Amino acid sequence: MSQTEKITTKNEYMKVLSHRLRHLPKEDYLKAMDYFEEYFAEAGPEHEQQAIDDLGSPEEAADALIQDLAVQNAKEPPKTVRGGLSAVWVGILAVCSAPITLPLAIALIILILALIGTAGIAICCLIVSAVAIAAAGILGMIGGIALLFRSFADGICNIGFGLFCSGAGILCIYGSVLFFRWSIRKTSVALGKITKRGSKK
Repeated sequence: MSQTEKITTKNEYMKVLSHRLRHLPKEDYLKAMDYFEEYFAEAGPEHEQQAIDDLGSPEEAADALIQDLAVQNAKEPPKTVRGGLSAVWVGILAVCSAPITLPLAIALIILILALIGTAGIAICCLIVSAVAIAAAGILGMIGGIALLFRSFADGICNIGFGLFCSGAGILCIYGSVLFFRWSIRKTSVALGKITKRGSKK
């Protein structure tokens, strides 16, 4: 007997569905639950069983919804870092729920985590380097100000060097943020495409 045949009421269906979607980001989870609540409300109590039959099992409905979210994120990547991280998580969930073999899914997830880890290490290195350069620039300016009273030319030279380093450090930090956002968006897009291909097979 299938899961759909076992479930005969809306409450049972929503309970299983809620459990299946529990790992989604909160905003996506609430939207999904609202959608199914509205679906059953439009069907009405007298057509509740028909609505369950039309939706299919809650497991299938949940997996299809997660995969659709991942594909949507691939088409329209989130613009914020928080949205990008949520999209990456949805993509990982979609790969797990896609109709592909378990070894392939595990391999894909390991590859994705490795890429995210590599990007994270690269970004951390960039930020540390940028902070060090900016700090050197600030120290250079302080030293330059102190040197002004002994050697005006050396003081101006140090201040100029300090300003250059500070500017370079700030640019590196800004570049690191842009690179992080780009990496997140590209990862969410790649996961969406993998999910879309897996769904077609």
